[in-house]
Amino acid sequence: MLLLLFPLATPVLSIHMEAIESHSEFTCEPIRLRMCQDLPYNTTFMPNLLNHYDQQTAALAMEPFHPMVNLMCSADLRMFLCALYAPVCTEYGRVSMPCRSLCQQAKDECNKLMEIFGLAWPDDMECSRFPDCDEPYPRPEDLVTSSDPTDQSSMTVQRDYGFWCPRELKVDPDLGYIFMGRKDCSAPCPSMFFNQQELTFTRYFIGVVSIICLSATLFTFLTFLIDVTRFRYPERPIIFYAVCYVMVSLVFFLGFLLEDRVACNAISPSQFRASTITQGSHNKACTLLFMVLYFFTMAGSMWWVILTITWFLAAVPKWGSEAIEKKALLFHAVAWGLPGALTVTLLALNKIEGDGISGVCFIGLYDIDALRWFVLAPLCLNVAVGVSLLLVGIVALNRVRMEIPLEKENQTKLVKFMIRMGVFSVLYLVPLLTVIGCYLYEHTYRNIWETTWMEENCRRYHIPCPYKVEQTSRPVIVLFLIKYLMMLVVGIPSVFWVGSKKTCFEWASFLHGHRHKDGVNESRQVLQEQPDFAQSLLREPNTPVIRKSRGTSTQGTSTHASSTHLAVLDDLDEPASYHGSLRRIRDDRSDTMVYRGTEQRSFHGSMPRLDHPLSTHSSLHQIDARSRHSSQRDVSEAPPTLITHGTTASDSRVSENDGTSA
Repeated sequence: MLLLLFPLATPVLSIHMEAIESHSEFTCEPIRLRMCQDLPYNTTFMPNLLNHYDQQTAALAMEPFHPMVNLMCSADLRMFLCALYAPVCTEYGRVSMPCRSLCQQAKDECNKLMEIFGLAWPDDMECSRFPDCDEPYPRPEDLVTSSDPTDQSSMTVQRDYGFWCPRELKVDPDLGYIFMGRKDCSAPCPSMFFNQQELTFTRYFIGVVSIICLSATLFTFLTFLIDVTRFRYPERPIIFYAVCYVMVSLVFFLGFLLEDRVACNAISPSQFRASTITQGSHNKACTLLFMVLYFFTMAGSMWWVILTITWFLAAVPKWGSEAIEKKALLFHAVAWGLPGALTVTLLALNKIEGDGISGVCFIGLYDIDALRWFVLAPLCLNVAVGVSLLLVGIVALNRVRMEIPLEKENQTKLVKFMIRMGVFSVLYLVPLLTVIGCYLYEHTYRNIWETTWMEENCRRYHIPCPYKVEQTSRPVIVLFLIKYLMMLVVGIPSVFWVGSKKTCFEWASFLHGHRHKDGVNESRQVLQEQPDFAQSLLREPNTPVIRKSRGTSTQGTSTHASSTHLAVLDDLDEPASYHGSLRRIRDDRSDTMVYRGTEQRSFHGSMPRLDHPLSTHSSLHQIDARSRHSSQRDVSEAPPTLITHGTTASDSRVSENDGTSA
């Protein structure tokens, strides 16, 4: 049996191999279609006029028409079908198409019979596609060939046939896939440019970087949760920015774990289909990854813009923290609303694409238009707006530092704030600009990379090779490593803003379960003074500084002076304390000044007025014994100048500082 079957199988294999080898070079090949035998011509070329790249595929497509041809509903139907599925092979650069009259006559005569069989005239065979002529097929000039079909001169591609989707990369028509301008086609998965070794290294690299970014941004967010009142506007957007990149890094980490199970379609050997890139929203897991990744990537960029807006409002119009916080609802509406609208638009346009390298789903990986309008345009716009507002804010703060006379401590704080703002912005802008540069480079060279891939794989896929390739180039894996690295690193600068000793103290207190009973710890104390400090920094020139104390301040010298002075006045009620202070004075001049001060106080009667129950300073007598003894010690150690002032000055200072110290 094997000996009998071998002679039969050998011609079939030789025909198939010959067809595969020949049509990849667009040479004339013998017609093997059973319906198209005994025609005026016996050679054809592939791909044919209906985009069938070999005769086997053309034969399968012709099967529904066999009943009509056998029943001879029209004498022109067989010739018309063969003119499309197995066109006559002529010289390169010229394709002979059937006339419109031949198509119309075959369609009119077989229309009723096709309705009986439940068939419809195919759209790609619509008669309007063909030239308006009235000539038989094939034409006489089509049968005169300038060279033998097996001539080696025909082995060279002499015209551009464009990209023909291989059978291995075809997908179901209802999915709406597009690859290199061809419908119902998808890119090979996991990657059409890199080998398996490069892909494995890249995936582990993305996995490690995503873990680092996830840890950094999650630390920032948890630090905020420990004390939610610590980060107020204008720095509050940094927290939401960190939250966005928590989600971005989480999606990339899930892509590392899933590998290509979500980004790629499974292999289908029964249908001769290889693994292809997922497109559209039919894959629910891929759609979910895309929605989270794209939404939070754009939202993170928007929150950085809002951060620059809040800095601008604080520096230029000199808005306070409370005034900026009143616009928080508007900030949230813009930061979450615009990315949400873009995400919904992309879902409606069905622009989702799987990334076989990282294992996630995004846009613009193979569709250049989507990359241009939905990735590059929003990012570039955000960078332009943010940098402009940032520069204006820095110039305004620098003017405040140069023109307004501030205390040395506040000068130092303002300089530190400007440095932090500048460093944070640089740490954000450098990675983001690098990502934009990678996208622009990919946008520029994508067509060259695809042409190079076609030239290298056209014979393997049995598709037309590109015509007159002038430039070839392949992407380097380092470019993609930098792109994925910077997409994740851009979220790490949020740690720079919360990284301080204050954060370490808060975490230590949180981990040990320590809580202050009075509810005011060091970080909260600094926070409470922050609005007043911002107002003092951003006040107009020649405006007096109004210092306020909440009872916990350790920075305002005027507050301490007021408290100490009031304590001195309170201790003067005790004669022993008063005379004890006199005994500590050693020079005669000081004795005279103290004596005069004593006579002046007795003359004006300042002490009885302080002791009066209706006095506005009666609250001083409510200090406990411990505070009183401490005040006595302060009086005994105080310089004599604190006691030498007259009653009028002392009373005015007491009245000025009464509400603050109380």
